[in-house]
Amino acid sequence: MSRPPQDSLHTAAFVTPAGADWLASASASPRGVQALWAQSPTAAVTLPCGTAFDVISMDALFGRQVVSRLWSDGPGTGPVAAQGGRVMLFAVPGAAQRLPALLGWEEWGAAAPPLLCYGRGDAVTVPPLFPPDPGPPPPGAAEHAAPESGARESGARESAARESAPAPSPRWLVAPDVRAPWLPGPEVLLWACVRAARATGDNLGGTAVTSAPAMFPG
Repeated sequence: MSRPPQDSLHTAAFVTPAGADWLASASASPRGVQALWAQSPTAAVTLPCGTAFDVISMDALFGRQVVSRLWSDGPGTGPVAAQGGRVMLFAVPGAAQRLPALLGWEEWGAAAPPLLCYGRGDAVTVPPLFPPDPGPPPPGAAEHAAPESGARESGARESAARESAPAPSPRWLVAPDVRAPWLPGPEVLLWACVRAARATGDNLGGTAVTSAPAMFPG
């Protein structure tokens, strides 16, 4: 296992061939996964957890705070993805089982937004090796409202454009780039989650984000 990445922040959006080998190693058929990616590198693939990695999924805002804390004051992160309004941190196998128990003992554990922990027996869809081409902007996107239309018409058009815009595609925030990336363990993730929760609580005047303990399905 490679050493913690605290000395260099890897934020590549593209998975390297070595990183693809590591992701494929989680599958029962690595060659099949590699063949799929060779044919379509923009395809998202569902991989099992619990062997090469576990995945801890967090609310996007809280997840970014945890990632920032890990990089600014901690050892860094392993691969990190964004998908469906959540941040997915890849962790050592077993972390999905241990982290909820550790958080349950922490005073600030209940202040963390609910986490989704994927370990042995679970599977996650990972972003493609390369982000898909966003394509050309929709027709009329560059047009401006006529002066006489006023701010109301312009605002209505912008609101409609936002509603019709497609959801962000799954993407890598920190893409895997080696065959054996360093992955945070449950203790490191606990440290980052507690500090992110405390910072959020301090910003809210000392009020916890939630009043009930977080739920950890799976």
